[in-house]
Amino acid sequence: MRVEILGSAAGGGFPQWNCNCRNCQSLRVGMFPAKSRTQTQVAVTDDGGSWFLINASPDLRTQIERTSALQPRSAIRDSPIEGVLLTSGDIDQIAGLLSLRELQSFRIYCTSSLRRILQDDNSVFGMLNRIPRQVCWIDIELGDSFPLLTMSGDESGICCEILSLGGKYPVYVSPKRAATLKSEEALLAVMLTASSGGRLAYMPAVPSISDPLLQLLETTDLVLFDGTFWSDDELIQVQGGGATAREMGHVPISGDEGSLRALAGLRRPRKVFVHVNNTNPMLDESSAAYREVGAAGWEVAEDGWNFNL
Repeated sequence: MRVEILGSAAGGGFPQWNCNCRNCQSLRVGMFPAKSRTQTQVAVTDDGGSWFLINASPDLRTQIERTSALQPRSAIRDSPIEGVLLTSGDIDQIAGLLSLRELQSFRIYCTSSLRRILQDDNSVFGMLNRIPRQVCWIDIELGDSFPLLTMSGDESGICCEILSLGGKYPVYVSPKRAATLKSEEALLAVMLTASSGGRLAYMPAVPSISDPLLQLLETTDLVLFDGTFWSDDELIQVQGGGATAREMGHVPISGDEGSLRALAGLRRPRKVFVHVNNTNPMLDESSAAYREVGAAGWEVAEDGWNFNL
């Protein structure tokens, strides 16, 4: 299985368009070693021809245009993208679906709760179903193991399992509507197994780390894990107020209860942080935070990285 990291930043990208924090300002003027990043997006393939997206970034069009494997092949209207697997209803995970509205057939794999939010509650996503078989919505169940299928119905070679990470629905989902949905379907972790047996864990938002989750991660070959915030009070320090990382549904990296310490015992998988917020100090490759991550055996994802499992 080939894994392409098309984007590696949190919502807003890096630098963020309206942010003048130290990181964004310094990157714009070339004051420290860092790389710009688009919003987190991952694509996978088992055969090199049929591709599947995990979520749909707002930057998806740009990411496709700089990735030749995802571009049209021979036909006038064509795409190797066979499906999209959604892990949450967050804007930076679903907005890119609207970039795929040009009457191209593909599958969307999501929980029934998320499908209700998108199909029933938001008419703009009706643009994905203007003609028959434009988009095929596939309801997925927690704990099920299922193959990712091409539009012709063939198995892609990739088997998927989803698990609940709990969490809350996005703020655009009203409390009244959220009360009718399954809370356990608000936020998912994705496990992908290739025909070779290689295993990928993908979880760009993790509100807490449990012992069962640790045991599961030890069975994988590659972990793409929530690297949004370095510290719990990161945004408060930068902008003088706001929510903590945990209040926003993200385990911070540093600290006694941070992910760096909680996952220190992982030995088998390659460990990579994704979904990195523009305020995170580890984006500065000359920083103590960046060195600490490297010393702990972790990497900070960059746009354009790829892995073979």
